[in-house]
Parts: sequence; structure tokens; C-alpha cells
Amino acid sequence: KLLQEQYKHHISDYRSWEQQEHAAEWILYPQNIGPHLSIDETSLSNDELYTIVSNKAAKGRKGTLVAMIRGTQAETIIEVLKRIPERLRNKVTEVTLDMAPSMNLAVERCFRKAHRVTDRFHVQRLACDAVQELRIQYRWEALDKENEAIKAAKAQGAIFTAEQLENGDTLKQLLARSRYLLFKHKDKWTSSQKIRARLLFERFPKLKEAYYLSLKLGIIYRTCRTKEEAFKKLALWFNEVESSAMSSFKTVVRTVEAHYLSILNFFNNRSTNASAESFNAKIKSFRSSSRGVRDIPFFLFRLANIYA
Repeated sequence: KLLQEQYKHHISDYRSWEQQEHAAEWILYPQNIGPHLSIDETSLSNDELYTIVSNKAAKGRKGTLVAMIRGTQAETIIEVLKRIPERLRNKVTEVTLDMAPSMNLAVERCFRKAHRVTDRFHVQRLACDAVQELRIQYRWEALDKENEAIKAAKAQGAIFTAEQLENGDTLKQLLARSRYLLFKHKDKWTSSQKIRARLLFERFPKLKEAYYLSLKLGIIYRTCRTKEEAFKKLALWFNEVESSAMSSFKTVVRTVEAHYLSILNFFNNRSTNASAESFNAKIKSFRSSSRGVRDIPFFLFRLANIYA
């Protein structure tokens, strides 16, 4: 503790750091701006969110951090980013981001000449969540049926025994244990997962249909090379969703339609927000090595020394 105090007040340049006064609210490094940026949010302490703008070209090393702003409100982000000279902001040609409206608005206002690219993994995650929602719905139904069967057995003075499937699972266990296999491509299933998937899809054909719909969305991202090709295949995928009559997937379609321009921009350079997620992981690792964040301005000073 003594060494930390000595470092903070005497050894380091923290006392003369030009951004110390406003560090808890925002820090900004316009010199690190580049043509390809990422914008994302991360939590520092007590679930306090900060928006991070990072330069992809620096690859998570010195020069990565462009801005770190407290909160996720569009007005706050815009106010800070507009402190960067307009000539530098106009050099940005592409920004990857998630589907948060505040991020979208901030990029639109501050980087007018940049293409906005919605991260493909956020889109695919929506489809995976729709599959999981259906699995959870079936699981609750199975739990209700089992509880009713237990109640009926007690009323008759009998002992309830749940039906076991060929792999040893009961129906509710089958639905609970199928969570991870529904996130994976079928080519990556283990032998036990293949058996579980067969049993699951035999009993719940709608779940099988939902799983293959989510796979087809991933195939569009992997195989299409142009925006025109992707646009046509997405339209065909929309038709399949409409004919499936699954409400959760219709929500996915409406979300994709609302962001389709930025989603199709992925096919320009096949850019993702993976660099931002990687940088977030580095910040969390640094936070863990510091055993949490008690003094946010000093933590950001140390972070800026490494990444800005």
C-alpha cells in the first residue's frame, strides 16, 4: 500500500497529468484516431459503464485508446468526441459497433464520412437467443407436466418415476442439458451431443427448425462475398422465418430490418467488433490484477500509459 501511494503521488506523472481533472468523466487521445475504429462499452466497478472508442490498427497495444467516456448516453458521447478536430474525424472511414441506438447516433453525428458496421456476432447472438427462448419454453412446460404427474401419483399413493430416455436423461434434463449444443454448429457436436440432439429434435421438431434457421443466418455471413448477394440471401431467410410462424424469430427479423444498412456494410471489408471485445478483456484483466478499481482517475491514468 505504501509503495502504491509513493508511486501515485511521487514516482509517476499522475499529479501533472493533463487529463486528471476530468478523468473520472472522460479521457481523450485524438492523436490515436485512425480510419478504422471500434466503439463498445465496458464496466469498471460497481457496474459503472464506460464507452470506449479504440483504433483497430493498434491491435490492442499502445495507441489503441482513442476515448473513454463515462456512461452510454448519446449526448455525452457526442459532446466528448466532438472535441476531436473535425479534420481528424473526417479521416475515419469505418466504425464497428453493436446495435445500441446511442452508439449508432454518436457515430452518425461524429464520424459523418464513416460507414457504420453492425457486428455480425451480435446479430447471430440474437438468432441463438431466439432458439434458447424456445428451448426454455419447452423446459418450463416439461417441468409443469412432471409436477402435475408427481401430484397425481401422490394422490393415488404411488411413487412417481420419471421416464428415462436412451441416454439416461429425463425429458426436463434433456432440455436443460441441450443448451450448449444449440449454440454450436452440428459439425462440432461430440458423440453424446449428437445422441442428445437426435432425441431432442425427435420430440421437439419446432426446436430443430429454429436451430437450422440460426445456422442458415451464420452461413450467409460465412459464404456471401458482396452486399448484393447477402441482401438476396437475407430476403430468402426472411421468407423462411415468416413461414415458420415463430414469434421470437420474427423479432430477430424486425431487428435485422431496422439495422440492415449497417449489417450489410459488414460485407465491404468483413469487419467485426472483435478488436473491441478483445480490448475490453484486456481492461478487465488489468482491473483484476489491480484487485478492483477504487480510484477511477488513477486507474485510467495507468490504463492510458499502457494503451494510449
